[in-house]
Amino acid sequence: MKHSAEYQRFTNLVDQLMSVPHEEIKRREAEYKKQSDANPNKRGPKKKKRKMVKQSSASGHEPSDIG
Repeated sequence: MKHSAEYQRFTNLVDQLMSVPHEEIKRREAEYKKQSDANPNKRGPKKKKRKMVKQSSASGHEPSDIG
């Protein structure tokens, strides 16, 4: 069956995309996110920084050694 040139280009593109390992895609996305987060002039919502809060138990006491 004869396919159009557009179809052939599309299938070639999909084949190229599917040949990239998932780990490589994740690595590239993490690298891009790190680079874009470092840009102070980026548009849109900024990533909120979390405060480091020391967690304490509900009673305020250290857990005792029961047993």
